[in-house]
Amino acid sequence: MRARGSESIADNERIVITFEGHAIEARRNETIAAALSAAGILDWRLTRSGARRGLFCGMGVCQDCLIAIDGCAQRACMTRIDRPMEVRRQAYEASSASPASLGPAIESGEAVLAPQVLVIGGGAAGLAAATAAARSSAEVVLVDERPALGGQFYKQLAASPDLPASRFADQQMTVGKLRITRTRQAGVTVLEGHEVVGAFEPVAILVAGLGGARLIMPQRLIVATGAFERARPVPGWTLPGVMTTGAVQTLLRSYRVIPGRRVLVAGNGPLNLQVALELVRAGAAVAAVAEAARAPAVGALGAVGQMLAGSVALVARGAAIIAELRVRGIPVLHGTVLDRIEPYADGLRIGLASLGAPQRKSTWEADIVAMGYGFTPANEVLRLLGCRHHLDPVHGALVSEVDEQGETSVAGVFAAGDCTGLGGAHAAEVSGTLAGMAAARSLGLAIASELDGSEGRLRRALRRHRTFQSGLWRLFAPAGDLWARPEQATLACRCEEVSFGTIAAAVAGGAAAAGSVKRQTRSGMGACQGRYCGRFVGESLANGAGALAGADAGWAPRPPIKPMRIGALSKLRLPDDEGW
Repeated sequence: MRARGSESIADNERIVITFEGHAIEARRNETIAAALSAAGILDWRLTRSGARRGLFCGMGVCQDCLIAIDGCAQRACMTRIDRPMEVRRQAYEASSASPASLGPAIESGEAVLAPQVLVIGGGAAGLAAATAAARSSAEVVLVDERPALGGQFYKQLAASPDLPASRFADQQMTVGKLRITRTRQAGVTVLEGHEVVGAFEPVAILVAGLGGARLIMPQRLIVATGAFERARPVPGWTLPGVMTTGAVQTLLRSYRVIPGRRVLVAGNGPLNLQVALELVRAGAAVAAVAEAARAPAVGALGAVGQMLAGSVALVARGAAIIAELRVRGIPVLHGTVLDRIEPYADGLRIGLASLGAPQRKSTWEADIVAMGYGFTPANEVLRLLGCRHHLDPVHGALVSEVDEQGETSVAGVFAAGDCTGLGGAHAAEVSGTLAGMAAARSLGLAIASELDGSEGRLRRALRRHRTFQSGLWRLFAPAGDLWARPEQATLACRCEEVSFGTIAAAVAGGAAAAGSVKRQTRSGMGACQGRYCGRFVGESLANGAGALAGADAGWAPRPPIKPMRIGALSKLRLPDDEGW
């Protein structure tokens, strides 16, 4: 369904696509995912076993939304509608993943790009880094895989007269628009819709866009790839209609689409509360918010005080969200998690369970389950380049190590934002500015006058934002073991449909490393390349949930980082260097 106030499509913005032979009215520049969701169509792909799948991550990571568009497999969440299209469900036998047809074509034989600074990622950190470097007179190229800049935090409305910013943009979106404008005005060359598919030492980046691939060899590299959402695997978590909270928010904020009238939100963290309120305001019926953390009590005063020391404004905003949910009658079930999901009538039946003892269970009905249990840093590029990483004990995530300038252990490679530790968008923005300045300075360039001498202020701001985040996650600490071992039949690997029981049997049978588990079970061999199941395999090898075996646990990333057409490589031009 379309959100309140955006139900009608202007005649000059209406494009008719066909799905399985049925005509569907779509809005120009919205994604295939948005158009199908607005039409109530949620299952788009058939797996090897014949199971149906649909939108899950909504950000091009999981590859579960592969769909046949004009006969070619593409990701529905990343493919914009700019013409009539023929869309069909993607069958496993015909599966041939390819990058979404976004951005300008790469011409055959196009030369290797060699900018002074390359920034990967167009979110809060990437925009800030690119702007700071460009304003310091650096030649900057920014690469982003999405249809539009802004990342997860600064999601922008699709370009359509039907969706005027004056009516639908809130402060967060408006600030993001200003950040994007500032980046372009600084002279940054932006390559939207270009996937990073390879990274090679010392610093060479392979990107793929419509029609081909291209090599970029910058003097300095800033990686600002952010993070992707974690899910809690339960029976039924792969069903159509079960998606991440971020995916639901992208449909709503960018395209004014709600994938189902009744929504149940479940997870851990403030994003779930924000999205629940945004859905209600847009006309959805939110059944409940199942939050894994305990209800705030006297013992939480220390965490709240820490948050106040970091940002009074953010605390006030969070309190306002909670208050409005209460006024609107949306129940927030603290200490509660997803337990199972199954098809029911024309929607889903959802089982919830308390984390505390004695365990309490309840059953709910909805069209959509939006889940978000934290985030995993997207650090494949940095790992491929040999940058040092360590385990974040709070989030159990592998994060890239950087110094106070944002430089990694590899000279000339900088990183900013959530790939260096889950600190939120405000910390990402400050760290991006610091990294952009440091990259420019390392090239011998003079820092822009408006930024010169600002390092001290920026570092103090970064400490405040991290203080806030530390208090935030103390407040949202789960009420119990969030990652207790799932049922054996539950799927761990979405792509290859490998269960937790199969992985456990491989480990019990002597598989002592992630590679051994991969070879025996096929987990991690699918299109998402282990981004979701890799952690679960690491936990099994560590003989306990909630912690990886070590910083080197799991599978090493390998090019291509994301699926691409092999034909794209036929147009790749390499430098005139006998080392290539």
